[in-house]
Amino acid sequence: MNKLKDRWGITSNRQLIIIFIVFGITGTLAARLGEPLTLLLGISQDFWLYWPVRILIILPVYKVILLMIGWLFGEFDFFWNFVKKMLRRLTPKSLYDGR
Repeated sequence: MNKLKDRWGITSNRQLIIIFIVFGITGTLAARLGEPLTLLLGISQDFWLYWPVRILIILPVYKVILLMIGWLFGEFDFFWNFVKKMLRRLTPKSLYDGR
């Protein structure tokens, strides 16, 4: 746990527990929203691209929910930095200057 706290710059176990709770709530909520959102787009499980489309929908939804739930738990700054790091890793370097 101390390695994780050092890596994330966390000072207390309470903060670490809150972060784990936020990740748990966010992951569950994003997964639950995946199917209704794909159905809203008119894509059913019979469609051969159902899972790739669902994953592409869940990725941005997850980030937005992560920020909202993180804000509710008072950890917006941590999750804002986490989302920015995640976006940098998923975005080709040619689209940004690498900072």
